[in-house]
Amino acid sequence: MARRIVDLSVPLQNAPMENNPAVIQYVNHNELARMRAKSYKFPDTSYFPDHMHCATENITAISTHSGTHLDSPYHYGPECEGNPSKTIDLVPLEWCVSDGVVLDFHDAERGHNITLEETQRKVAGLEKKGYSLKPMDIVLIRTDHTTKYLYTPDFEQTHPGMSVGATEWLVDQGIKVMGIDAWGFDIPVSRMTELRRQGNTKDFFGSHFLGRKKEYIHAEKLMNLDKIPEFGFTVSMLPVKIERASGAWCRAVAIIDD
Repeated sequence: MARRIVDLSVPLQNAPMENNPAVIQYVNHNELARMRAKSYKFPDTSYFPDHMHCATENITAISTHSGTHLDSPYHYGPECEGNPSKTIDLVPLEWCVSDGVVLDFHDAERGHNITLEETQRKVAGLEKKGYSLKPMDIVLIRTDHTTKYLYTPDFEQTHPGMSVGATEWLVDQGIKVMGIDAWGFDIPVSRMTELRRQGNTKDFFGSHFLGRKKEYIHAEKLMNLDKIPEFGFTVSMLPVKIERASGAWCRAVAIIDD
């Protein structure tokens, strides 16, 4: 049986089109040899083979929510279900590797708030194809937004998002981990703040703030969900272990046995 792995992650890179950009300083082999020769008190770089040491990078001005990342329950609030919320280093790794399911909303309009009814129809459609959603599945929301718009100026303000009703229903089915191939899991911030000024509290970070009431987590800025099937694969999105953090970068992949 052949196994293939589909990368579902965007890279950390200098100045991507989002408001959490990384700043990466690349130090090549010759540069590091000069730096290390000084720190090792060598007279010159001849002490290194071919005058070269090992390359490295220094990353600064980076958020734990830059690039493809997994939120922790603590990101949503200090407490969840009456207990202290889990930081990313305390999230059970068993949550992060499981059977994957894709709910396909790639034809949703930009900025659309995906409804409960739309989500239930997609799940019912999977049942007709032979797959029943089960607790601990990892549910991936396909919008194709990252693939199409990652390098556009309005990337972070035009994506479809999950309504709180849709998210809560999935949590009630036993889903602990979800993910979306868009800048954020909720609709764009500009739209949410406009609605909040009009008195709409339900859709103001609704899926995020749901995590104060019901324990679940989601990944943001996935990609390549158009390159995997709707079911019949494994998802791995293990987060970097950062003490007491509200989230962490992850290398999300789909593992498919053909």
